Amino acid sequence: MNACFRGARRRMALGVMAAWAAWVLPVAAQTAGASAPPPSEPLRLALIEALSGPFANAGEAVFRNLLWATERVNARGGVKLPAAAGGARKLELVRMDSKGQADEALSLLKNATDRQIGFVLQGNSSGVASALVEALNKHNEREPQRRAVLLNYSAVEPSLTNDRCSFWHFRFDAHADMRLAALMSVLQDDKALKKVYLIGQDYSFGQQLGRQARAAITARRPDIEIVGDELHPMGRVKDFMPYATKIRASGAQAVITGNWGNDLTLLVKATRELGVPLKYYTFYANALGAPAALGDAGVGAVLAVAEWHPNLGDAPSEALVSAFHKRFPDPRDDYLHARMQTLVELLVQAIEKARSADPTAVARALEGLAYDGATLGGVHSGSMRAADHQFQQPLVVSMMDKAGAPGVKHDVEGSGYGFRTVRRFDARAMELPHTCRMTRPE
Repeated sequence: MNACFRGARRRMALGVMAAWAAWVLPVAAQTAGASAPPPSEPLRLALIEALSGPFANAGEAVFRNLLWATERVNARGGVKLPAAAGGARKLELVRMDSKGQADEALSLLKNATDRQIGFVLQGNSSGVASALVEALNKHNEREPQRRAVLLNYSAVEPSLTNDRCSFWHFRFDAHADMRLAALMSVLQDDKALKKVYLIGQDYSFGQQLGRQARAAITARRPDIEIVGDELHPMGRVKDFMPYATKIRASGAQAVITGNWGNDLTLLVKATRELGVPLKYYTFYANALGAPAALGDAGVGAVLAVAEWHPNLGDAPSEALVSAFHKRFPDPRDDYLHARMQTLVELLVQAIEKARSADPTAVARALEGLAYDGATLGGVHSGSMRAADHQFQQPLVVSMMDKAGAPGVKHDVEGSGYGFRTVRRFDARAMELPHTCRMTRPE
């Protein structure tokens, strides 16, 4: 009987302990959770770009580049910030489809600032970039608690870092006059060239490029005749055959164009179909369907200018290309830009230097900041000129050739054609004067 009593008492004690545990332990867990610091929210970057419409292929290529750049930062632990500023933070790239329209982009900018996203990335279209810069100038003055910075990877209209420069805008691509200077240095040495045709998209960048190309040819090669100079609607021409016919009739030996996206691909397709033997001096003929459209007609005839290209042949470039292809194995997705990787890396460097993700503090830290290329294996380097927020970097002019030809290890988008180096220019050689009078916040 005593044994029965002791067993009952033991079972009662165990029941009380179980009830205590069922009540106390969850409360303790809740208390511990409440006192532990929550994980830091990701640092969001708003990509405002044409992700649908006629230039969607260019927008998606940008997205892949920037996504990969943010993934690499996150893989090494994210942005290092002091504990008081939230500690290490991962990067999150937020897609916002502007459809290539300025009004859509402005609406998305408001959406981003309403969400307190302090870093906006855009580049495909200088017209859209201009609208965003003007809107940010007003917004940041009106609402200093929700400021944002525009990081521009490819809007190259020169005035954006000259007379229309802004403290809130930083350009990571070489502007049109810098790119054109590199191309004209190569064109100048082509003694057989006597007739050229200028054609471009009818917006700020295309207009500026046409004017500057004419001036550069007049200054460097006054013996060259400009036999055509015209602009076409941007993104709306479906049949470039009438333009190709005029180019053939002009007797032009070369075309100079800043066309990009489908406007470039369709133009080169049309001239190829007519069998016009042309050289193309371009900014963007090294991808997005242009090499495949040109085929053998482009071999030894199509030049492009960029800050880097996959066939530089050095070990860091080979490693970068290999890693990118591993991440994006579809050959149609291989439009890799070193400058877009540098944009993200320099932004991270500036945030860590400022010890804050506050856009104003980061903008101040970006001014004059140099990037040595270490986190890219030495592929790309340069510095953000404080006076006008124009990134100073090397440029490379390359020529289209068949994959497997000397200097062409990698083809473009599985086309069987790639680009070999014609001439490299260091950053100092590409630096141009500016007319910026920067107004900085107090």
